[in-house]
Amino acid sequence: MTSAAAKAGPPAAPRRGLHPDPVVRRLSWTVLVNTFGTGLFMTVSALYFTRVAGISVGRVGTGLTAAGLCAIAASVPAGRAADRWGSRRVLVVLSLVQAAGMAAYTLVHGFAVFLVVVCAETAVNSASAAVRNALYADTLPRATRVAGRAYLRAVTNVGIGAGAALAALALQADTRTAYDTVILANAASFVAVAAMLPGIPLAGRAPDDAETAPAPAARRGGALRDGPYLLVTGLNAVLAVQFAVFSVGIPLWVVRETEAPRAVVAGAMILNTVLVVAFQVRATRGTHDPRSAARACRTSGLLLAASCAVIAASHGLPAAAAALVLLAAVVLQTAGEVLSQAGGWLLSYDLADPAATGAYQGVFNAGSSAGFMVGPAVVTATALAHGPAGWAVPAGLFAAAGAAMAPAVRWAERRRPAVQDRS
Repeated sequence: MTSAAAKAGPPAAPRRGLHPDPVVRRLSWTVLVNTFGTGLFMTVSALYFTRVAGISVGRVGTGLTAAGLCAIAASVPAGRAADRWGSRRVLVVLSLVQAAGMAAYTLVHGFAVFLVVVCAETAVNSASAAVRNALYADTLPRATRVAGRAYLRAVTNVGIGAGAALAALALQADTRTAYDTVILANAASFVAVAAMLPGIPLAGRAPDDAETAPAPAARRGGALRDGPYLLVTGLNAVLAVQFAVFSVGIPLWVVRETEAPRAVVAGAMILNTVLVVAFQVRATRGTHDPRSAARACRTSGLLLAASCAVIAASHGLPAAAAALVLLAAVVLQTAGEVLSQAGGWLLSYDLADPAATGAYQGVFNAGSSAGFMVGPAVVTATALAHGPAGWAVPAGLFAAAGAAMAPAVRWAERRRPAVQDRS
């Protein structure tokens, strides 16, 4: 069946800097709006919860940990819902629920309400991520899917950066009105995304058929019984601990263990964002099948391990030298990041049952959420608790997970015919 985009004839020449695929361009606008709101909220959330809502730092941490557990639990049922009712339709509903949940943050005045709202909103956010990944499978052809996702991730960094820059105005004002305005702006971004989603065509099939035909019952539960896929998901979760190294490990290491100026933390974030925007698409060019994706993950594990070693080497150096060493570590970490993302995307799709994409994406997203949740604990209990020697633990985890990906993928490829035959 010919897609709607194909029936309309060749697309007009894109403007400079825009993606040549009109579907990717449409998706990029939804991503830009969504992540702009995310950047707004991420920048002010910690201060809002502690300074305006009056919640202690310890209780904020407890609430976020509970929310992380809810995020893990929400991914799988959301993916199954996408298989049953259509990823686009489910994502519209979830976006509207996210808008309501985000607006509810303005009503938080104590820990009990905060706990309810943060758990609900984080669970819906995780569910949306799983369904969005399924939507990419429904809208982007297999041959260009990973490259398309790389472009969207570059857009993500642009959106978050722009939102964070604007949120600086709210931080400067430091009033409840300013914070509430930012939160409601993020809520409005979810409404805008919900309005934009119906205009995105699904690839190679009629939208109505794609969104109403349920997946066979035998396939919907298969993701949790697919041992090789679960192993690949677990190894990817270990690699996801890298984000805690960047968001928790480096900032605290700079302040507590080095002579480097604190401005290095901001410099590291800017450098990482620029490099991801510049190189994420290029990192996908070598990942065209599961085995090349596994090699990308292996290289990623080695680069991430090297970045940990370089971070440790900054201990005891003079301020300028420590700053340069830390920025070099960020370059290594970012190189590992873009490779692990490229490899993980391809594996999450190509090793999945194509008739249950949502369920498989839900499982993969749950694994990533688990890595995000335990990452801060891993980094603080090893590197930050034991000094330079402690960085050997996350380094070893990254290298081992990357090395194990190739045999895990070979096992998954041997199992794929059996998974497909069960249907």
